[in-house]
Amino acid sequence: MRFALLFGGSSYEHEISIVSAIVLKEKLNEDTLFIFMDSNREFYLIDRKRLKSKLFSTKEYKESAKLILKEGGFYQKSLLKEKRLDFDVLINLVHGRDGEDGKLAALMDFYSIDYIGPRIEASVISYNKHFTKLYASEIGVSTIDYQILNKENIEPIKFDYPVIVKPLRLGSSIGVSVVREESELSYALDVAFEFDEEVLVEPFIEGIKEYNIAGTKAGEFILSLIEEPKKGDILDFEKKYLDFSRSETVKAAQIPSDLENRIKESFKKIYDPLFRGAVIRCDFFVKNGEIYLNEINPIPGSLSGYLFEDLEQLLTKLSKHLPKERSIGIDYRYIGSIQGMKNK
Repeated sequence: MRFALLFGGSSYEHEISIVSAIVLKEKLNEDTLFIFMDSNREFYLIDRKRLKSKLFSTKEYKESAKLILKEGGFYQKSLLKEKRLDFDVLINLVHGRDGEDGKLAALMDFYSIDYIGPRIEASVISYNKHFTKLYASEIGVSTIDYQILNKENIEPIKFDYPVIVKPLRLGSSIGVSVVREESELSYALDVAFEFDEEVLVEPFIEGIKEYNIAGTKAGEFILSLIEEPKKGDILDFEKKYLDFSRSETVKAAQIPSDLENRIKESFKKIYDPLFRGAVIRCDFFVKNGEIYLNEINPIPGSLSGYLFEDLEQLLTKLSKHLPKERSIGIDYRYIGSIQGMKNK
């Protein structure tokens, strides 16, 4: 199986995507292709040997072969012709806008490219934290109570302090603040509104436990171990994304089997059928034995490869169970019947 890994994008999480690609370079076979989308949404074929952070920070990636996206895949232009890149399945590793909001999913579907990643509807629902809350409620998975604030019309906070403030459409813990008293709220909102026109406010619950689980469905569910991340008040940017490149083995959380099974069942409810074709990670809170969905990561950092024994084997298996767009035959029978009526 030959993969093409698409990373970069035009988002606040652009650099995180680059780090993810560098991490996955060591986990995928030597035949894997690396396609970089820069902040101008132009595509480049990156030499595996040159895939290092400096290549992008110095803009040296622009020396790489430029690609165009069209029906059937990515193409490299030469003097007299275009050559299509030879790969079986593309992996969407673009975090944040472009990769997780549905744009790339729509392009892959439109140009008939097989890909691993969230489909359009899954992207839309998981990218917007409000939609995620509504979706979880609909399928019977609990979430923490919340309030949505709009930059143009900020209402009073309905919760007692402390609260947590998050941009509505952003991951990676960027722009997230814990507000312990009213005097801190204005600054926290200013920070969050730098990234989005709307923010989500939740009560901050002291002592709450957090557990992460990743997985996919490839005929049957393939689930990772359940991790209890080490964190302070919040799982901040550095802990969440610079730590995923660690090489040591992650230990499974020491939790009762009943709680483990309930977390897994909650994950399955969230995943199937909306997220078929993707490897996702769900972050759950547990308080007094109750499970609450914190967030859905439709394209987690390094695809949460550190939580699986063999990520490449998982991706290969998933590649054989990707959703297929329904073929619609167009025969113009309706137009023909109308034209026939007019000619009578």
